[in-house]
Amino acid sequence: WEIGLSETQQTLILNGLRSRIVVQCDGELKTGRDVVIAALLGAEEFGFATAALIVEGCVMMRACHKNTCPQGIATQDPELRARFKGKPEHVINFFMFIAEEVREILAQLGFRTLEEAVGHVECLDQNEAIKRWKADGVDLSNVLMQPGPVPGTILHNTEEQNHELDKALDNKLIELAEPALERREPVRIDMPIRNVNRTLGTMVGYEITRRYGAEGLPDDTIDMTLHGSGGQSIGAFIPRGETMRVYGEVNDYAGKGLSGGRMIVRAEDGVTFDPHTNVIAGNVTGFGATSGQMFVAGRAGERFGVRNGGATFVVEGVGDHGCEYMTGGTVVVLGPTGRNFGAGFSGGHAYVLDLDRAKVNPSALKGALRFEPLDAQTEPVVHALVKQHAEETGSAFAAALLDDWEHTAARFTHVVPKQFVAMTEAMREAEDNNIDFNAPGAWEQVYEQVMEGAR
Repeated sequence: WEIGLSETQQTLILNGLRSRIVVQCDGELKTGRDVVIAALLGAEEFGFATAALIVEGCVMMRACHKNTCPQGIATQDPELRARFKGKPEHVINFFMFIAEEVREILAQLGFRTLEEAVGHVECLDQNEAIKRWKADGVDLSNVLMQPGPVPGTILHNTEEQNHELDKALDNKLIELAEPALERREPVRIDMPIRNVNRTLGTMVGYEITRRYGAEGLPDDTIDMTLHGSGGQSIGAFIPRGETMRVYGEVNDYAGKGLSGGRMIVRAEDGVTFDPHTNVIAGNVTGFGATSGQMFVAGRAGERFGVRNGGATFVVEGVGDHGCEYMTGGTVVVLGPTGRNFGAGFSGGHAYVLDLDRAKVNPSALKGALRFEPLDAQTEPVVHALVKQHAEETGSAFAAALLDDWEHTAARFTHVVPKQFVAMTEAMREAEDNNIDFNAPGAWEQVYEQVMEGAR
C-alpha cells in the first residue's frame, strides 16, 4: 500500500484535488506505527481486517470458505461456532492500544493531532543503517517525494464533497410524482435521459420509503418511461411502487440494491441491430438486490446478479462471473454465459438456456451445485417469467421461445446449490412437524438434516 498511497497523494496534490478527497488505506495494517506511516504518506482513514480477526481468535487456517473454521468465526457449523471465544472488549482493547501508540509517535514528531500529520512525508526517510543484500539498489526517493512543497499546499481533505443533488433530474421526477407520493395516485412519466443522470430514480425511491416504509407503494404506482442512455447506478435501491422502463441502454450498476422496484431495459423501437446479441446493460447489473424484478431484452456485462438475495431477473445473456455469491432470488438467462458462472452461488435458483458447463465455476461444478432439467414444479415458473419478459420488453427472441415451448423447456438447465435445496427441504419438514426454531437445539437438528441431504 505504500507505493499506491504515495502515488495517489502525489497525483491529487499535483492536480489540485487533494482538498476534495478523503483517502483511506488498508492492507496488513497492524500497529500504531503502520497508521502513522500511512498518515504521513497521505492517508486519513485506516482499515484493519486481519489483525482484528486475530484479536477475536483467528489462527489463520485459511479455510474461511470451507465451513471448517476451528475457531468458530467463518462457519455455520454449531459445534465449531461453540468454540468462538472472541469478545467485543478484545477488539476495543486492541484499538485502544493502537491509538495509544499513535499518540506517542505523534508526540515524538511534534504533531498535536493525526490530521496535522497527514501528508507530511518529509518526516519519513529510508533507513540507511539497515544494509542487507536484499535491499541493495532499493531507492525510495520517489515514494518519499513531496510534490509542490510551497506554502499553502493542501495535504489533506478540507472540503466536503458537493454531489450537486439540487441539480439531479430526480428533483423533476419527484415533482411529477407528487400525486403518487402524497395520495398514492398512479402516475405515468415519459422523458428523455442521458448517461450523466446517474443514480436516476434513487431519490424518488427515498421519498417513497420515507413516507411508506419498507412496504412501499403498490407495483407500478410511479411508472416511468425513459428514452436514452441511463447513467451509472440507474434504479439503485428503488423500492416497491417504482417502475423504470428504459428504452435504450443502461450503464454499470443498474438496479443495484433493487429493493422491490421494477426495471425493464429494452432497445428503442426501430434499431438496426439485433438486441438479443448485443449488450444493452453494463457490468454489475442488479448487484446486491433484495427484491423486485428486472427484465433486460439484450445482454448484460460482467458480474450480473452478483449477491442477489431475493430479486427476479430475466436477461438474454451475461458476461463473466454471472450469479457470483448469489444467496437468493431467481435468475433466468436466455442466452450464453461468460466464464466462472455461479462462483460462490449459495442460494436461490438460476435457469440457463443451453448452458455450457465449461463456463461454470470449476469448484461449483465439482459438487456445490446441482444441474437438473426443468420438472413439473420449475417448468411453469420459467414459462411464466419468459412470458412476462416477452410482454414487458417486446423481445422477439423470447416470443420465439414461447412459440416452441415444448422444445424450449428441454433446453433449460436448473442450476441450484445443493445445500440450499437441502436447507429448504429441512425447513419445510421442520415447519410441517411444528418445530419451534427458538427452542434449544432446533437449529442444530435442522442443520444435521441439511448436511445429510447435501451428502
